[in-house]
Amino acid sequence: MLLAPYFPAVSAPPPKKPADIPMPTLSARFSDAAHIRLIAARKKFQADTNSVPAAWALGQACFWRGEFAQDDDTRKSLANEGIAVCRALTLHAPTVPEGHYYLALNLGQLARTKWLEALGIVKELEHGMKLASGMNPRLDHAGPDRCLGQLYRDAPGWPISVGSKSKTRAHLLRAVELAPEFPENHLELIETWLFWKEKKTLQRDLDVLAALLPKARQQFTGEDWAARWDDWERRWQSAQSRADELLKKK
Repeated sequence: MLLAPYFPAVSAPPPKKPADIPMPTLSARFSDAAHIRLIAARKKFQADTNSVPAAWALGQACFWRGEFAQDDDTRKSLANEGIAVCRALTLHAPTVPEGHYYLALNLGQLARTKWLEALGIVKELEHGMKLASGMNPRLDHAGPDRCLGQLYRDAPGWPISVGSKSKTRAHLLRAVELAPEFPENHLELIETWLFWKEKKTLQRDLDVLAALLPKARQQFTGEDWAARWDDWERRWQSAQSRADELLKKK
């Protein structure tokens, strides 16, 4: 992150935005379904703005539609809508984990559009995920730990940001432990081993995911999972190809 005014040793801007939160890899052909879902969530919330489930569902829909945004303005607008409804929810119902979780996810979307302001957003994102994890660690198939693992892996380390290999490892392993049935938890772990060129555990986790996928395809079915499966299959093929290359090297 570009924080030269605060950390003089950092004299050159990084090659990417300081949030260092990877952009989504979902196919744009699923964006219409995400938009329809968002419209339905807005209507449901507008019909009862005091409804806790309707509030966090709107935050969820804003985040999900933001995954298909083609430009920063669209992503920012969706993120701000989700942040507003979820921040209000966390004040009105602070013990509801979904409020903190979807607030954090929308903060992540907003951070993708920022530069100098991103560090503060990332810290709030981290705090929200920790709150959600403490309230319901299995929310969204161990989503809080999965997201924290991603954050600690992809953000720069101290003193610039929150990046940490030890925290990455701990949270991604916990996500797999909490929700071993969910393919994305295993994919994140495998992609991390590949990024770190960590051969020792790579083959083991490749084998685990390969054995899991047939059952997962039967468990996570229907239109709601189509975009995820499209993404997972592409990432799985890429991971296997990269692993073959890495494991061949002595």
